[in-house]
Amino acid sequence: MTSSIQTIRDDFSLLEDWEDRYRYVIELGEALPPFPDQERNAANKVPGCVSQVWLTTEQGPGPDPVIIFKGDSDAHIVRGLVAIMLALFSGKRASEIQKTDAEATLRELGLDEHLSPQRANGLRSMVKRVKRDADAAHRQTA
Repeated sequence: MTSSIQTIRDDFSLLEDWEDRYRYVIELGEALPPFPDQERNAANKVPGCVSQVWLTTEQGPGPDPVIIFKGDSDAHIVRGLVAIMLALFSGKRASEIQKTDAEATLRELGLDEHLSPQRANGLRSMVKRVKRDADAAHRQTA
């Protein structure tokens, strides 16, 4: 079971040392459900990430569909960042995803200042992909 974004926020607030937070992010990635090999394809690959990142989007019915994201990476820390993004966005309505400020959450967790520029760019690429899929889902049904 993946953690909720509130659980992640609460856990981060208890961890004062960045090394502990780093280990926690890796643990979040290890807790992700297995990602099917057949989904590791060019269509699901997120461009702009140094590590390989795959993301799938499953859209529910209705004018403001609930969207389920699944993801994975070939790098431990990035897999943890994928887990944080899934906790932030997956299972929410398209309109809610569009309004979610991922940058604010990353600042709140202190990730913005502890990630390398390449990792931060990769994270932004993941957020762009999630928002793009939410926009498309919302437009399709509007």
